[in-house]
This record gives sequence, C-alpha cells and structure tokens, in this order.
Amino acid sequence: MSNGMYAVVETGGKQIRVAPGEKVTVEKLPGESGSTVYFDKVLLISEGDQVRVGHPYLDGVRVVGELLESARGKKIRVFTYKPKKNERRRMGHRQWYTAVRIQTIEG
Repeated sequence: MSNGMYAVVETGGKQIRVAPGEKVTVEKLPGESGSTVYFDKVLLISEGDQVRVGHPYLDGVRVVGELLESARGKKIRVFTYKPKKNERRRMGHRQWYTAVRIQTIEG
C-alpha cells in the first residue's frame, strides 16, 4: 500500500476494500484482459488520518484498475433433500470471477 491509502468500492453486490497495487478478485466484469476498468461506486476513501465517507457514494471519486483475467472459481457442492420423501439432489457450481489489479484511486 502506498502511504496507507485505501478505498471501499461496491461491485457485483459486494463491498471490497482496495488499495493501489493490490490484486483483488471480483464478480465477473465485461472486458478483455489488459483493459482498464473504473469503479465509480466508491463508498469510502482513506488517506492517512483523513477518512471521507459517501452518502451512499462519493462524488467525483473513482478507482482505476486493470483486468488481469477472467476464470472460474473452485467447485462447490450443493446438496438438497427433503426428509421422509426420498428426494435428494446433488449439484455443483463454479462461479465466474475477474482478477483486477488496482492502479490508482482518483479524486
């Protein structure tokens, strides 16, 4: 992290704490590997002792990142059943994600 600067952004229905130079995984984003992505829904920004909190978002602040890759996560097993009915289903699920390297926090 550079001088303790970080931000909290909202993407994919989740809130993620990011800092410049950090690699994060988020819900799948459109775009090619190597392209630039902008996170405009910034909830909080902190630089040293100064903290700015949005209501709900900060105006004029955005986080810039570079798309590294899109892939699928580990498989999770989903098992559902209804007791006393002999009804059972076993399913698997692999969620798509995108790896992003955070470049700068602007604003």
